[in-house]
Amino acid sequence: MPETIKLEGNIPPALAGRRLDQALAELFPDYSRSRLQLWLKAGKVLLNQQPMVAKYRVVGGEQVSILAELEIETEVQAQDIPLDVQYEDEYLLVLNKPAGLVVHPAAGNRDGTLQNALLHYDPQLAALPRAGIVHRLDKDTSGLMMVAHNLTAHKSLVEQLQARTVHRTYLALVHGALTAGGTIDAPLGRHPRDRLRMAVVESGKQAITHYRVLERFPAHTLVQVSLETGRTHQIRVHMAYIHSPLVGDPLYGGRPRIPRAASPALRDALSGFRRQALHASRLELIHPASGEAVSWEVGMPEDFSQLLNVLRSET
Repeated sequence: MPETIKLEGNIPPALAGRRLDQALAELFPDYSRSRLQLWLKAGKVLLNQQPMVAKYRVVGGEQVSILAELEIETEVQAQDIPLDVQYEDEYLLVLNKPAGLVVHPAAGNRDGTLQNALLHYDPQLAALPRAGIVHRLDKDTSGLMMVAHNLTAHKSLVEQLQARTVHRTYLALVHGALTAGGTIDAPLGRHPRDRLRMAVVESGKQAITHYRVLERFPAHTLVQVSLETGRTHQIRVHMAYIHSPLVGDPLYGGRPRIPRAASPALRDALSGFRRQALHASRLELIHPASGEAVSWEVGMPEDFSQLLNVLRSET
């Protein structure tokens, strides 16, 4: 049976002038804008007790009430894809995503994604937006991800992401011998000419990345990276911005960089590493039910570890 959703709230004055569907997406972040638009068209959304169209411009202060059914996800099919589950309870699922696994279905990747795998692992996740996925990792980034098991947890995790109380720590191997850590505070938005890429642009959204040096090599550095914000491709763009792009990054790394003094083994290791060297190693959050701080750590995948071992053998 579809779950009945009852939502109430008031349009914040700060959203005055926005389209109603945009304001609703801000007010109820658990639900996608497309889902809210469908509810608007179906007359399930009342503004001051009256149905309203999506393009209506809000003035602020209006009372919103929504009474609708949360449709079961049918477009994305369940698929038996192995998952590396690190933790699970009735509220939360934490898993270690392998490199090469796309998170959401999209053009060119209609199946074989994490969302397909989750729907097979727990069919009840079909009742949640995107099967409980609240954030994402790039296809070729490995590491920890959190998934909500119910709407209560989904709302909590989304709010924590917005409040920046979810702490994510990454390991990244970058080009160049960095001498010290630092902070990159540079706004990110779509590249003005290449829509597949992100870039540092003045009109972009605030993006803050902290990094510190863990291990130095002659022409590379292993850094630990933590995020204050979670913009698309944030670490990859920010490290390239300071001229230390991630090893293996096909989008932001430029031409492969092989040190002149590299041994044949290192040349093979670097040229054979065909994904960005980025791993989400630690995840910290507030448990949606207990309110306690919880955290998980996971070691880097074998390909990343082997590349570091080759680098260490050169020093």
